[in-house]
Amino acid sequence: MQPTSLSGLPEGVGEALEAEGVAELYPPQEQAVEAGLLDGENLVAAVPTASGKTLIAELAMLSAIERGGTALYIVPLRALASEKKTEFERWEEFGIDVGVTTGNYEADGEWLATQDVIVATSEKVDSLIRNGAPWIDDLSCVVSDEVHLVDDSHRGPTLEVTLAKLRRVNPGLQTVALSATVGNAAEIADWLDANLVESDWRPIDLRMGVHYGNAINFDDGSQVEVPVESGEKQTPALVGDALDTEEDGQGGSSLVFVNSRRNAESAARKLGDVTRPRLTSEERTKLRDLAAEIRDVSDTDTSEDLADAVADGAAFHHAGLAAEHRSLVEDAFRDRLIKCVCATPTLAAGVNTPARRVIVRDWRRYDGEFGGMKPLDTLEIHQMCGRAGRPGLDPYGEAVLLAKDSETMDELFERYVWADAEPVRSKLAAEPALRTHVLATIASGFASSREGLLEFLDNTLYATQTDDERRLADVTDTVLDYLEANDFLERDGDSLVATGIGHTVSRLYLDPMSAAEMIDGLRAAGGADAAGAADPNADDANSEFAPSDEPAASDDEAAFVNYTREEDEGAEASDDSADEETDSATPETTDPDLSPLGLYHLVCRTPDMYDLYLKSGDKEQYTELCYEREGEFLGKVPSEYEDVRFESWLSALKTARLLEDWASETDEADMAEEYGVGPGDIRGKVETAEWLLRAMETLASEIGLDGVVQIREARKRVEYGVREELLDLAGVRNVGRKRARRLYEAGIESRADLREVDKSVVLGALRGREKTAETILENAGREDPSLDDVRADSSASAAATAGAASGDDGDGQASLGDFQ
Repeated sequence: MQPTSLSGLPEGVGEALEAEGVAELYPPQEQAVEAGLLDGENLVAAVPTASGKTLIAELAMLSAIERGGTALYIVPLRALASEKKTEFERWEEFGIDVGVTTGNYEADGEWLATQDVIVATSEKVDSLIRNGAPWIDDLSCVVSDEVHLVDDSHRGPTLEVTLAKLRRVNPGLQTVALSATVGNAAEIADWLDANLVESDWRPIDLRMGVHYGNAINFDDGSQVEVPVESGEKQTPALVGDALDTEEDGQGGSSLVFVNSRRNAESAARKLGDVTRPRLTSEERTKLRDLAAEIRDVSDTDTSEDLADAVADGAAFHHAGLAAEHRSLVEDAFRDRLIKCVCATPTLAAGVNTPARRVIVRDWRRYDGEFGGMKPLDTLEIHQMCGRAGRPGLDPYGEAVLLAKDSETMDELFERYVWADAEPVRSKLAAEPALRTHVLATIASGFASSREGLLEFLDNTLYATQTDDERRLADVTDTVLDYLEANDFLERDGDSLVATGIGHTVSRLYLDPMSAAEMIDGLRAAGGADAAGAADPNADDANSEFAPSDEPAASDDEAAFVNYTREEDEGAEASDDSADEETDSATPETTDPDLSPLGLYHLVCRTPDMYDLYLKSGDKEQYTELCYEREGEFLGKVPSEYEDVRFESWLSALKTARLLEDWASETDEADMAEEYGVGPGDIRGKVETAEWLLRAMETLASEIGLDGVVQIREARKRVEYGVREELLDLAGVRNVGRKRARRLYEAGIESRADLREVDKSVVLGALRGREKTAETILENAGREDPSLDDVRADSSASAAATAGAASGDDGDGQASLGDFQ
């Protein structure tokens, strides 16, 4: 089937596809068209990676736009949202506007109403519904990418409920779900009232196998010799073999999956010995430049280690990296400049990073509940293997698992190579998932009674799958009791109504337990009677919902769920305007003595923050700190004999101390070493804390609790990463924490000073960087920011250098705004 033969698309689209090289639709794409894709029919496409799912989505969206509608594309990751927006922008020549939105969970995204295609994460779509985005009602097509992730216990329920809400709001909505091959695709199609296209077809051959001894044994019975010399490991031998096996004049790249960050970094360092000798002189030059870019992103050891590996043609990739790190690595790997990437499984979750050979080195991962190293699910291994083979670049792809003996080889064939992926199972019927979605469902008007709520939940995947009808009802009743006990909703017989604070909690995208924890802590600090918005005796109501009873998320899982405040692309709002609006709207209050550490600890006690783990020796250190600063905590310290609660308290304290260090201008490299984290972890904690503190500020103001001013200051200090005296300076766009300190030490103490001080002083404080200085002066409101013929004041430069923190390079991460 040729693209030009398709009807119902904007004029010229078929020709454009053929110009891109799409002479014929792939078989799964043709099946989708035959199943009514261009006629508005619902569809589930369960096909392998690289088999054309994105074009299926594009055809559905373009046909919906041609019919006068609007399309929404839901992605699981923020990084994937940007990637897809860039991909879809090629349709702008046909008059199609593409927008992306992934942050700011308090906004309604009104500006998106003018877009034809909207790309968003499931969390953002959920928040848009809660905040009453009017254009949601006008959607005609929704595409859910990686829909099999409804199986994820942390993020799956949001996607599941969001799709149910969208379909309730728009009865005629075309739903297109894209999935990996799973064991129950028909069940997903049944849930979505969709036609099913299920296929194992791929555009290039994928061979899966196991390396044992000196050969790869493939699933088709063939063998390829890859000798492992005495003292050599299997992985280096396989990476070197791929590079030495030329196709189209080039060797093949490798993607190595391991089970931890430390293993990824270690493997990349060692594999540099394999890739380095195989680089051309031109590649070495480009890689040195890339390594310099990576060092500029962050001054941490992680950044330095990554740069060293990249200079040798290898890299590592995990959630501890800054977003800029990950982007640079992914781009260079796609361009074949980096020859090998060692990654944790997050890289298999939809980001476009194909390789000639995928090596699954580690097929077990530590699981605390399991009590040791647990085999990965077949679906997860298949997702990794699906990265093998680059259409248009490689004639084939190879996915290889590693075995030390024949018994393990047999197990790997049975467990993964020959096995079908597990069925996707809903994770909705759990209290942590339901307490936020039940409140949001009521607050958003999707249900006004217990009966109506259960009727709405009957539209979810869980209801389709379960044989126990009472299970969901019982958990829902427990959640309703909790929400009522904390005054987030009121019941009158069967009627359910969200209270004012319940509406606010839903709009702020908070877990109701997080809101209850914040309100109780602030009330305790103010000595107020805790009756009202949050029950002072909520320990009883909260006990069965306690965050410590939830399974701990892995580092990579935590990276997925760090909800952040992020300026939407296309929105016309400055960083400062929101703060000014908040300032003017704040009632006059008498603030209790709230310390930044106490406020940071309070938000770190909420289930919306993934706390740092207590490592060996941490318990003693943070127990001592706990009693030293006990007077600053907003709530009673648990007894040391309550092991789980006390350790949870100390984990929150460790995370709060990291935030305090950040807000005290501690160098990022020192923080990374002190807490054993990467730059991505620091930024994730900072972003989450800023969001939670902003929510706390709103809650305190709305309820009339004391402390709003102090909460706002603590929030801004986290946002900018500065001490109190730098808040005004750091609030100027492009200044940030390090430049603010240099300006301050040169005698420039405020935004007003930037508008009045001699320009030579500004230029001197900023080390003669003229373009940076002009930008900052313009952002501060200087009437004439030009620095033509201005020479840097050497005394200002000396003062800034002497006063700035040691190790300041002037260009480190400036503030929360620079993280996004």
